[in-house]
Amino acid sequence: MDLVDIVRLQALRPEPHRGARAWLHVAMPSHDTHLVRTPDGRDLEVLVTGPEDGLPLVFHHGTPQAAGPFGILERPATERGLRTVSYSRPGYGRSTPRSDAATTATVADDAADTAVVLDALGLDTFVTLGWSGGGPRALACAAMLPGRCLAATSGVGIAPPDAEGIDLTAGMGPENVAEYAAAAQGSESLTAFLEEHGTPLFSATADDIAREMDGLLPPVDKAAMTGELAEYLAASMRHAGAQGIVGWRDDDLTHTRPWGFDLGAVQVPTAVWQGTEDLMVPFAHAQWLAAHVAGTRAHLVEGEGHVSLLMRMPDILDDLLSLARP
Repeated sequence: MDLVDIVRLQALRPEPHRGARAWLHVAMPSHDTHLVRTPDGRDLEVLVTGPEDGLPLVFHHGTPQAAGPFGILERPATERGLRTVSYSRPGYGRSTPRSDAATTATVADDAADTAVVLDALGLDTFVTLGWSGGGPRALACAAMLPGRCLAATSGVGIAPPDAEGIDLTAGMGPENVAEYAAAAQGSESLTAFLEEHGTPLFSATADDIAREMDGLLPPVDKAAMTGELAEYLAASMRHAGAQGIVGWRDDDLTHTRPWGFDLGAVQVPTAVWQGTEDLMVPFAHAQWLAAHVAGTRAHLVEGEGHVSLLMRMPDILDDLLSLARP
C-alpha cells in the first residue's frame, strides 16, 4: 500500500507553563505525516514520531479532535523508546469520511483502520492508548487485533451504550448531556445540534478554549487548561473541524450504537485510567469498564479530571509498557 504526501515537520519547542514538570521542558520531537489509502478508497491522515526502531504506540485521539503534534504524550513516549503513531479518524482533519457512518459504522471499524495504518507503515505488534472518545478505539484494538496488540489503555474513556446498571449521562456537564440527547434522536438531529453548538470549538484559541468548554471543566481541569496543554487541545480541535462537523457527528453516532466487539472476551492486557472529578466522562463509566473489561487493571484517581489526568502521562505509559512486557 502506497504512502503519499510525506512531509517532515519540525515543531518549535513549546513554552512550558508555570509549574510544568521536568519532562515538559524537553523539545518537541519532529514528525512525519502520511496519507494512507484504505482498501475501500478512503485516505487516513497519519502522524508519526519517535525512534524508527521503537515499539509502536498507537494513540487514538478524543472527540472532537484530529491527529497533531502532542508533546505531552510524545516526549515521554520517545524517552521510553516508543514510536508514536496517531491518525485522524474518518471525517476529521484530512481523513475521508466513511460513506456508512450515519447508519452502520462501528467502533470496531476503527480497529480495522488501525491495522491498515500499521500495515502501510510496515509495523507489526504495537501498544495503544485511547483518550476520551479514543478510549473505545484502544479497547477495540485489544478485542479485534489480539495477535498484534500487546496491551491497551483506555484513558477517561466512555462506557458502551448498552452498559447495564449505569446512567451514562448522570454527572456529565450540561453540554455533553445535550449532545447525548441529540445523538439519541439520530443523525439529522445531531448534525443540527453540532452545527449550532459545536462549531465555535473549531475556531477556539488556547486563550478561549476553557471558556468554550466551561460547563465541562471542574476546577482541577480549569487549572490544567493552560500553556502547552491548552495550545494542543485548541489546535487539535481546529484541525478536527477542517471538514466541518462530519467527523464529530460520526464519532458520536458510533459511540451510541453497539461497538461491534465483546468487552468481556478481551484477552489482551488492558488498563483503565480515570479521575473522580471528570465532568465530560463521569467516573461511573470507568467503574463500569473496570468491572466488565476482561482482566483490566483499574487506576481510578482521586481528585483528577478529564484534562488534568493527562499530566500523569509518564505514569500511564509506564503502566502500559508493564502490561505489554510482564
